[in-house]
Amino acid sequence: MARETDEQLGQLQLMEQNMQNFVLQKQNFQMQLMEVESALNELKETDQAYKIIGNIMVKSSKEKLDDDLRSKKEIIELRIKTLEKHELKLRERASKLQGELLERMKKEGGAK
Repeated sequence: MARETDEQLGQLQLMEQNMQNFVLQKQNFQMQLMEVESALNELKETDQAYKIIGNIMVKSSKEKLDDDLRSKKEIIELRIKTLEKHELKLRERASKLQGELLERMKKEGGAK
């Protein structure tokens, strides 16, 4: 039984690492979202708009840039929601596994 316990412990540790990765990815997307929202707000305040393409800045229409930023915002929000769903499922599985592991360890400890 100790082998199964070790395997479950390994699975739990892997799940925790995956959850940490989800948190980091989510933070990254949230930062991108804040940048896009900031750009949208700045775009409202100006008459001229520019877009960076590679190493150059090119004049662009406000409407086109606004559409691009709104589209990017939608995509980022969708990715955040998807990450949150995956994170929730992983947390539920990890919690269940942790409960099973604690039960197993109690039984193993009591059997000795």
